[in-house]
Amino acid sequence: MKLTLSWLKDHLETTAPLDDILFALTDLGLEVESVQDTAEKLAAFSICRVIEAKQHPNADRLRLCRVEAWLNGPDKPSQEVQVVCGAPNARTGLIGVFAPVGTHVPGTGVDLKPGVIRGVDSNGMLCSERELMLSDNHDGIIDLPADAPLGARYVDYRGLSDPVIEIKVTPNRPDALGVQGIARDLAARGIGRLKAPATVVVPGQFISPISVKLNADVAQKACPLFLGRYFRGVKNVPSPQWLQDRLKAIGLRPISALVDITNFLTYDRNRPLHVFDADKVRGNIEVRKARAGESLHALDDKTYVFDGSETLVTDATGTLAVGGVIGGLPTACSLETKNVFLEAAYFDPISTAVTGRKHKLISDARYRFERGIDPAFTPDGIELATRLILDICGGTTSEVVVAGAIPLTERSYKLDTHRVTSLVGMEIPKAEQIRILTDLGFTISGSGEKLEAKVPSWRPDVQGEADLVEEIARQTSLTKLRGVAMSRSLAGVAKPVLTPQQKREAALRRQFAALGYNECITYSFIDQKAAALFGGGSDAVMIGNPIASDMSHLRPNLLPGLLAAAARNQSRGINDLALFELGPVFSGGEPNDMAIQISGVLIGHTSPRTSHNSRRPVDIFDAKADLELVLARAGVSTDKLMNNRTTPQWFHPGRSAALTLGPKNVLANFGEVHPKVLTEMDVKGPAVAFTVFLAAIPFAKSRILTRPALAVSEFQSVERDFAFVVDAKIEASSIVKAALAADKDLIAAVSVFDVFEGAKAVEQLGTGKKSVAIAVRLQPQDRTLTESEIEASASAVVASIAKHTGGVLRT
Repeated sequence: MKLTLSWLKDHLETTAPLDDILFALTDLGLEVESVQDTAEKLAAFSICRVIEAKQHPNADRLRLCRVEAWLNGPDKPSQEVQVVCGAPNARTGLIGVFAPVGTHVPGTGVDLKPGVIRGVDSNGMLCSERELMLSDNHDGIIDLPADAPLGARYVDYRGLSDPVIEIKVTPNRPDALGVQGIARDLAARGIGRLKAPATVVVPGQFISPISVKLNADVAQKACPLFLGRYFRGVKNVPSPQWLQDRLKAIGLRPISALVDITNFLTYDRNRPLHVFDADKVRGNIEVRKARAGESLHALDDKTYVFDGSETLVTDATGTLAVGGVIGGLPTACSLETKNVFLEAAYFDPISTAVTGRKHKLISDARYRFERGIDPAFTPDGIELATRLILDICGGTTSEVVVAGAIPLTERSYKLDTHRVTSLVGMEIPKAEQIRILTDLGFTISGSGEKLEAKVPSWRPDVQGEADLVEEIARQTSLTKLRGVAMSRSLAGVAKPVLTPQQKREAALRRQFAALGYNECITYSFIDQKAAALFGGGSDAVMIGNPIASDMSHLRPNLLPGLLAAAARNQSRGINDLALFELGPVFSGGEPNDMAIQISGVLIGHTSPRTSHNSRRPVDIFDAKADLELVLARAGVSTDKLMNNRTTPQWFHPGRSAALTLGPKNVLANFGEVHPKVLTEMDVKGPAVAFTVFLAAIPFAKSRILTRPALAVSEFQSVERDFAFVVDAKIEASSIVKAALAADKDLIAAVSVFDVFEGAKAVEQLGTGKKSVAIAVRLQPQDRTLTESEIEASASAVVASIAKHTGGVLRT
């Protein structure tokens, strides 16, 4: 929503400075997005006089002008400047607008510099209106009256020193889409006094030759009210300068007086109107639902075909306009228009929005109707437009044609004046509450602390007592809220707010951060192709009305979002990535088909390049190490985890595994992401990833996760190395577990320090064999081990591994 300061002051009597007005608007919820001051942009352009204009010696279409210019203001002496000008109206004695060297010309985007044009010096410019971005006129330079004040700033002479304010209006405030509505808010804040003179009714001189009928299919909801008025003998002249200036200031192009008047009232009073060339209307007007296959050549020069759900304004021959959205080109007014039919109607917000979205039609009328204009203002709106048309275009007008009735919007709500304190936390006197609501247009009745507030017709957003409290708090200013200490302590201890699952999620987020991962928050909606890569993409999880074509399905896994984020980072040159996300995934369309997962992705190298160390690409064991730390933080005893080779299709089949508690309870999957998936997701691999299924992790019996007490033995530990020849399919973890089981009291740790496999292993060990070397640490608690005890433990290790894995000592 755009308006100028002078336009605002047409409705608001105030002496407040601009900065105070801007602060109040934003504080009231009408956020000021920008302020453009034409005076600053055009400050360097001044009124000048052409002393002499003669033919350029080297060009037929150029004139050589001696210009009397005031470069330092009208109070300083003038200077003569030579300018080469190509305008056909450049002549001796012309009073025009001069731009000196160094001026930025907004219409061309050029900073003026001294130049030589066809061998003659030129220092400055004589300007046209288009070069000052005041109009599209570029037929010649600006030609001012002889009494124009020489040396004065052109913006001051034209009255262009008027800041243009752009406001961001939220969808629940349609009343702020008119300048008067904004002025009302400021007046209630105390910035000034609202000017709201009573509308003067213009009596009709005859009965309109065009009548209006509301069809039964629209009369109840889609278009319950339609007012019209016929004008004879109008002259559709260009608009007066004040009206053109208003529209230009907010970015609208003046067209003709009739059209400009409707555009002016759309912004001035939030009252969309439409004018038909009455001589092009055949018969009477009927408002009805569209018939399938009907069409309209609209004002935007596009043809729209209707399916039967739209509300149309029609005559005997067909469609004249789409109700509340756009008019038709065949009945548009032109400068030759003599007779006019003016429309002021009320169209249903939902029906208007549906029609606009279906046909992708955007207009000022649709923008206002779909948010809800004031239906009770419709008669006043047609009277205001009537007065402007008669004053500017002349002619005579008919009586108002009325079809339907004003929709009932009357409602009132109870207001307890103490609710402001309980809901907002501000102490506002009752008298001040009543004043604020009254200034906003509410009618207050009742006595004591219980009041009744009747809502004005222009506030469809007010739907209860809480909204009344919000209006009071908004006008008082939420910046006045102050923190207050509690007056007394509450008895007892408050119950915990977070559930155990929420506490676990928070702990895991911190664990990932400690490991150097960056958290991602991606959309739960992804495209069907990406969903299918990760086992989803069915119709059960398809979004009925997606916000974008690449957000058509609910995600079956968190990895698509993480890989997409990785691809975006890689395209910007960031190749070493550690990302994680915790969030919901969906296996179906029912509520119980949602689950919470946590996933991580590692791509690139383990460390940055330096001159002091070498680095390597991340691999599956980096993912497994981080995964085990995460599971340990969740309370899982990692030494009890089992490896399972069965993993989903998006993991590399030979370089991935699942971690389970027991044979069936899968806690997590990890491994390299399948190269085909990386190609589809446009990720430069390899990449390793893991997914944790939080619902599968059992909660610890103790609510407090603590480390066990430190037990340090006073006796020396002993470490022995073993190398076993086993089948190539035997996992190293199986050998470790078998060694630990040999003597649980004495063996403190087992680790793998070498794996010998490949072609050389086949030569030395035989086909299908490999060598795995482990280190076993024996830690006695109550004595020093003897050699025989050490040998006995070593024998137990060899026997246990032979029993569980079939491995034999390598000789």
